[in-house]
Amino acid sequence: MVESSKVLYEDDEHQFIWFGWEDPDTDESLVQSNQVLVVNQDQGYLFDPGGAFIFSEVAAEVNKYLPLDQIRYLLATHQDPDVLSSVTLWLKATNARLLVSRLWIRFVSHFGFSDNSRLIAIEDRGKMIKLPAGGEIVMLPAHFLHSEGNFCFYDSRSKILFSGDIGAAVFPAGERYLMVEDWEKHLTYTEGFHKRYMGNNAALRKWVSMIRQYPIEMIVPQHGAIIGKEHIPKFLDWLENLQCGTDLLDEFYGF
Repeated sequence: MVESSKVLYEDDEHQFIWFGWEDPDTDESLVQSNQVLVVNQDQGYLFDPGGAFIFSEVAAEVNKYLPLDQIRYLLATHQDPDVLSSVTLWLKATNARLLVSRLWIRFVSHFGFSDNSRLIAIEDRGKMIKLPAGGEIVMLPAHFLHSEGNFCFYDSRSKILFSGDIGAAVFPAGERYLMVEDWEKHLTYTEGFHKRYMGNNAALRKWVSMIRQYPIEMIVPQHGAIIGKEHIPKFLDWLENLQCGTDLLDEFYGF
């Protein structure tokens, strides 16, 4: 397992830390995933904690920045196993509560726990957490992109958006990079994923219209590379015009 981490933002009381994980032996045996830890004052907020397979590695790395018992919330963009199958282990290792779409509250127990008192439903229009040292984490709707109950997380202090599967890229073995530098090249790694996994253009347009209301310094997806500020306008323009999902039913069904 190959791990990397990078502090993307830091001030006296706030950090936004990116973690990336992949299997170096093959690009198929494990879906590459990114996690984010926000530390504000002495409290932690872990975004998309990841699959059970990588729990021990993620926990060890997170512990370098913050004791696990100081994690206040786990935040899940949606219900997929690469996002959330480690949740039982995280709930045992911490006192954190899990925030997830109201649609998945009854489903996440299938990952192996039954203490629903530690689950908090995110209603469809979103939710906001005030941070103790100032700023907030805003849970923004991203429904049908790709999950029916889906959110992205905006950290107002760093102005970084964790976008979940929106903006994800799938790299060939040995081609992975941290930051997008060549947008046209990057599209070759992200376009196919979005055409198949995003719900439709109507959902994308709704999301793009909302996101343009926020000042964003970078976008961090759950898979692939970070999209810096200089590429965000091109990314949003591309999404706004992308035909995907149910727009392409004839292509997917073959008749």
